[in-house]
Amino acid sequence: MSAFTAAEPAAAATHNISLYRAIWRWHFFAGLLVIPFMLNLAVTGSLYLFKDQIADTFYSHRFLVAKGGAMLQPQQIADAALAAFPGARATSYREASAADRSAWVTLSRGGQSTIVYVNPYDGSILGSVGSKQEFGWVVKRIHSLDYFGEWSNRIIEIVAGFALVLVVTGMYLWWPRQQSGGVLTVRGNPSRRVFWRDLHAVTGALAGILIFFLAFSGMPWSGYWGANVNAWLTAHNLGTPAAVWDDVPKSAKTTQDVVSRPGWVVENAPVPLSDTAAAAAQSAKPIGLNEAVDIMHGLGMVAGSDLAIPADETGVYTASHYFGDLAKERTVHIDQYSGKPLVDIAYDQYPALGRAIEWGINIHQGQEWDLFNQLLMLGACLAIVLCCVTAVAMWWKRRPAGRLGVPPMPPQKSVYVGLWLIAIVFGVTFPLTGAAIVAMLLLDQLVFRFVPPLRRFFT
Repeated sequence: MSAFTAAEPAAAATHNISLYRAIWRWHFFAGLLVIPFMLNLAVTGSLYLFKDQIADTFYSHRFLVAKGGAMLQPQQIADAALAAFPGARATSYREASAADRSAWVTLSRGGQSTIVYVNPYDGSILGSVGSKQEFGWVVKRIHSLDYFGEWSNRIIEIVAGFALVLVVTGMYLWWPRQQSGGVLTVRGNPSRRVFWRDLHAVTGALAGILIFFLAFSGMPWSGYWGANVNAWLTAHNLGTPAAVWDDVPKSAKTTQDVVSRPGWVVENAPVPLSDTAAAAAQSAKPIGLNEAVDIMHGLGMVAGSDLAIPADETGVYTASHYFGDLAKERTVHIDQYSGKPLVDIAYDQYPALGRAIEWGINIHQGQEWDLFNQLLMLGACLAIVLCCVTAVAMWWKRRPAGRLGVPPMPPQKSVYVGLWLIAIVFGVTFPLTGAAIVAMLLLDQLVFRFVPPLRRFFT
């Protein structure tokens, strides 16, 4: 009997050691793969949080104007931009959001899109930039790696999934086990590995929830998971309420085809068509940009909203506001002949799941609570940078000479059964990340164990 009772704690201890080592090994592999990408996400994310302040500082000649008199009519502002780019077509108009701000006119010419910044008081051209060279656009596309192509964006989706894994496994490794150091305090000094280990653990523990939130709330933008979730929500009436389109003819275009920055929930929603038959019967002519802007104001759209201009006789004016307070997020499609609002959808009309996703996206971008939101997300980005730096320093100090220094295999291989189950669940939820986890486990269990040169290098 005494031998049996003594064996129980020993078996439990072996199991705990095995589980700890397996999770440590998994945490190590995940971190090894994503550190460069996490650094990119943190740095570009920090820049994007303050894109407006950065733009106003470095490109003030485009955005800021001296207040003076009455502003020109929207069509006059658009005409001034068109005069500077002969042969172009105006595709959208953004009115000045304040008395000291410029108006933006987006033009299309030769397949290229250009933003022209116009002084709304005298029509002078303050500058122009290709739509895909605008500061915020470039930073956001580098952030998602979309700037470099579709497959690089898929990498970021995998990285976001691994970030979730790192937070969860990191919390398990940090959890106090009869020790006080490295829980909320940092021991030693920078010359010792324990300093970097504790700094890594404490930073991850304190900022873990924010990092998890950033990773998860960034998923809706991902090219595979995000696109499929958006399509599924739309198909099941959980994102955009389909009923608002029941009584209007719909085009093949979606909102993201005509608006540069729509809300995530409505980006795949169809754009309605103007009623050309009724217009022909009444010999109605297009209302024009000036009246479209007046209608937009009459509907209560906030200053600084975008207004997409119809591309042909069946197109509509699409007024959109996406930045800042979610309560003001709104998209309105206006018949270009009658001026009638065909579809008017605001944030409070989204189903609960759609509102939750939009809320997460807004917090992610630092738009919901002004400066506090920006600083909160900046703190999370800085924590990610610190976690990456401390992880590299910690690894560098413990690695054997000439080898990678992967944490040792667990004594009990049976613990991998649980990890496989987790990988399967994760794979169902986030398919690309799940596939990467399966590949990582296969390499660990088959290649690294049975190819001696690799086994020596990795251990």
